[in-house]
Amino acid sequence: MRVPSLTLAVAGVALLAPASVPTPAAAVVPPVQGPTADGEGTVAAADLLARLGRCHQISRGRYRTDADGSASVPVCGTRDAVYWKADLDIDCDGRPTARCNRRTDPLFSAATAFQQSDGSHLNAETLPYIVVPGPSRIWKPWVSGVRGGSVAAIVYRGRVRYAVVGDTGPRDIIGEASYATARGLGIRTDPRYGGAASGVTYIVFRNSRTRPIEDHAAAIAQGERLARRFVTAK
Repeated sequence: MRVPSLTLAVAGVALLAPASVPTPAAAVVPPVQGPTADGEGTVAAADLLARLGRCHQISRGRYRTDADGSASVPVCGTRDAVYWKADLDIDCDGRPTARCNRRTDPLFSAATAFQQSDGSHLNAETLPYIVVPGPSRIWKPWVSGVRGGSVAAIVYRGRVRYAVVGDTGPRDIIGEASYATARGLGIRTDPRYGGAASGVTYIVFRNSRTRPIEDHAAAIAQGERLARRFVTAK
């Protein structure tokens, strides 16, 4: 899915344009034990997937997972989350590092659509983030409460990892996450040849937001709380 996007900056501004919506008040949940071996919290991958149910499509069309593929992936919605099931291509964009730079990634860009609290671009090697398509007639993420810093749970082969929305991509392609996200899921991280061909579920909690965006510990804490509320909601 790694294709150059000439609309990166424009898409990022558009995605952030509406006023932010406050994160819903936290639900009271019982005390929990430490994280499980297959995730960053105590909410199981199977419980998250079971809660999604049948896709209620909220996108006006479907997305491709690769530039030369067919459009087959809808964005689905529930009351509290939006989600899609796709592949995972490696996004190395942002601040250059030893593993994410122009030498390791021919399509590397030193910019991300959203920036850290100090104004610098995100670090794909260390920060788990996902990429959402730029706004289009297919889907406008902000309308669904998805914007820079929104909290996501990514599920792959029984593992759950939490991340933030950190970048935007082409308007008609979906299924991409940072180097750090792939590493946490046990997916090969090479920007050229890594990634997962299928089987990745991206769940973004509506109207959530991590501040500052680079605080991964805060994303985990908020993600675990929202995930637990999601799977226990009546």
